Amino acid sequence: MRVAVVTGGGRGIGAATARRLARDGWAVAIGYRSDHDSAAAVVAECQGEGVDALAVAGDLSTTAPVVALFGAAAALGPIGALVNNAGIVDRAARVDEMDEARLRRMFTVNLVGPFLCAGEAVRRMSTRHGGTGGVIVNVSSVAARLGSAGQYVDYAASKAGVDLLTVGLAQEVAQEGIRVNTVRPGIIRTDIHASGGEPDRADRLADRIPLQRPGEADEIAAVIAWLCSDEASYATGSSIDVSGGR
Repeated sequence: MRVAVVTGGGRGIGAATARRLARDGWAVAIGYRSDHDSAAAVVAECQGEGVDALAVAGDLSTTAPVVALFGAAAALGPIGALVNNAGIVDRAARVDEMDEARLRRMFTVNLVGPFLCAGEAVRRMSTRHGGTGGVIVNVSSVAARLGSAGQYVDYAASKAGVDLLTVGLAQEVAQEGIRVNTVRPGIIRTDIHASGGEPDRADRLADRIPLQRPGEADEIAAVIAWLCSDEASYATGSSIDVSGGR
């Protein structure tokens, strides 16, 4: 059975992606930071689809928890996909209001973490390392091209880094059996907005979206699942905006 590693898999887009991949027949290993109950619920839902699933807690912006997650995933079978989804946002602020602690946290979680996870995935999947190939899907944001002025320029910049990770890594491992792509969500109805102090942000900003509504996590998960599938076999180095027209 193919195994997919989904970071930030306990809630929001990560949880929706884990459930969708389980429905598609993937065994699922989710990484999460601290919300054990939510992660356990996602694991149970995935197992309800008839696949193996597990959750591993840890700070995926540091090496040891990343290795532990992939080691646990490998116990389920050969790892065939990484969904690099874990990320954070902070309260809306101008750049001249941001301090060093905020910036270090933002770039460590949103950029160093995906690099570490991608590196471990390559070591597990690349034909250069004895693997049989696989897929990496990085979850970025349309903020990477919009800039998020007056709100989250640091978040936008960290996600722009994720976009370039996709481009460079895709070229680096294209001949080693690994495809690397990015999905860039727009405003999606998840609890990430509450973590930034604006729980109603998705619905409040609906009138700025051409489709006049926020997206749902399942809509992002569907695109991620397609990129993980053999139907996307000629897609690598690509970024797909799923943003309602923004």
